[in-house]
Amino acid sequence: MAEELKSRKEIPEELTWDLSHIYATEEDMSRDAERMEQLAQEIVEKYKGHLDTPEQIEACVTAYRQVYELMTLTGSYCDLAVSVDYYDNYNQERNGKISRLTAKLQSLLSFVRSEIMEQEEEVIKKAIAVSDGNKHFLQNVLRDKAHRLHPEAERVVSALSQSIYGTPYEVYNIAKLADMKFDNFVVDGKEYPLGYTLFEDDYEYEPDTRVRRAAFDAFSKKIREYENVTATAYNANVQTEKVLSTLRGFDSVYDYLLFDQKVSRELYDRQINLITEKLAPHMRKYAKLIQKVHGLDKMTFADLKLPVDPDYAPSVTIEGSREYIEKGLSILGEEYVQMVRTAYEERWVDFAQNKGKSTGGFCASPYGKNSFILLTWNNKMSDVFTLAHELGHAGHFKSCNSSQSIFDTEVSTYFVEAPSTMNELLMAHYLLKTSQDKRFRRWVLTCMIGNTYYHNFVTHLMEAAYQREVYRLVDAGDSVQAETLSNIMRDTLQKFWGDAVEINEGAELTWMRQPHYYMGLYSYTYSAGLTIATQMCKRIENEGEGAIEDWKKVLAAGSTLAPVELAALAGIDITTDAPLLDTIETIGSMIDEICELTEQL
Repeated sequence: MAEELKSRKEIPEELTWDLSHIYATEEDMSRDAERMEQLAQEIVEKYKGHLDTPEQIEACVTAYRQVYELMTLTGSYCDLAVSVDYYDNYNQERNGKISRLTAKLQSLLSFVRSEIMEQEEEVIKKAIAVSDGNKHFLQNVLRDKAHRLHPEAERVVSALSQSIYGTPYEVYNIAKLADMKFDNFVVDGKEYPLGYTLFEDDYEYEPDTRVRRAAFDAFSKKIREYENVTATAYNANVQTEKVLSTLRGFDSVYDYLLFDQKVSRELYDRQINLITEKLAPHMRKYAKLIQKVHGLDKMTFADLKLPVDPDYAPSVTIEGSREYIEKGLSILGEEYVQMVRTAYEERWVDFAQNKGKSTGGFCASPYGKNSFILLTWNNKMSDVFTLAHELGHAGHFKSCNSSQSIFDTEVSTYFVEAPSTMNELLMAHYLLKTSQDKRFRRWVLTCMIGNTYYHNFVTHLMEAAYQREVYRLVDAGDSVQAETLSNIMRDTLQKFWGDAVEINEGAELTWMRQPHYYMGLYSYTYSAGLTIATQMCKRIENEGEGAIEDWKKVLAAGSTLAPVELAALAGIDITTDAPLLDTIETIGSMIDEICELTEQL
């Protein structure tokens, strides 16, 4: 049975991450905050109105890069502290203070990009030619030139970046992680505690159908109480994106959001269209198998996370996960495995379950420091896959942060989930080799389908399909309210699952549950990254060391290449449908094998 969550102060230190890897003390962070403010003032005094030669441009951008590095470190230190405890008012205030300072300095320094853009193209190209670590920053400035605003307008837009543009996401998090208090629910006279992470990490996988569905109903009832404030925050977010897209001269909000990803609308639409059409039949078959195995009267949305073999999944401690992950990722080389060991030994990971902590998992990799991974450990094998996933991000940014300037580490979201999902696949392939037992094989395959592919090709893809409809309305000049958003989500789920799954009441509120909607067109990129990872994993399985060396080059490249070029460096052509169609067929063949093994067992 799930237990009541503890407060952050009750959590043992060894289960928490160690932010002293960024700053030993808060005073050190404050000194860097003062230093970046001083540096910004010096840049204004020395370079404002003087960015008219390649040499001045190069010198100014180098100084700006130093400020940007300090913004990243101070911002990460404060923001990460908040993410593990939204009830801590001191951390909230400190984070707000740093955010306001960052916004002020970004506004102050907005002249850097504006003045460079005002120069003749030839001057910018000469600056690129003499540049060392600023080459791609300047190339992006040149690329952005067509969408620039008047310098004063750019200064205002930059000044509003934190205080206005970040507010919808802040409201969403406060409502979800601080204000939302869940009551216990009762099944057969027994009380069960409920919370956001308890529901998503425990009850969604609960084998007892009455408890699972009662938890789903109680959870849905509570979040519905916040649907209007959440919808208002989300509408503010998408309307802001639409205003900015219009101001910058983009034909649509899609073009504006895909511009920074450096991918075409064709690549975006392909992921959603092909998966919705081609993967749906395979996943409906998988849903029917879950219904049959568990003897369910009907298959509902609340039942989709059920494991095929709940009695078989081994319990895994945090310490026990080390061996799995070290061996599973050993194919990537000794240096990679050493990073994994260090992550455990030096507390890169926040494993804790506590009130007010962010849900899900993420990896933050502040430039020049180690990564910081947030997840909630539940002693399940799915946690091992989650940790391997986030270590994929850590390995990626360890490689590109050490190989590139900070400007060249902002990897397109289209590609950024490839290294993480690749690690999940490597883990699964390693496990498949450890035993010939049919039940074990089925269990590993269901880990891949029920966790890796379901999460990235279904959960996030449904978000993406829903999101595309929202932006279609916004592009047409409409606003979106809670009822509209719920209707879109219900229709999206219904289209994908057809008659195989009942979209029961509460399923339509799925739009309230993910932070990705506040990050532009992020959700669809999970399936894009996993498509590349699936193809790369096949190359590694078939070709060995040569493919691994190619992958290392890709990881080190950072954002010096666009997604199509990064994939090409990995030997994958994503300009065609072939990689995605092959990946969907791979998923289908796994589901077929799971069904066959179930018949045999």
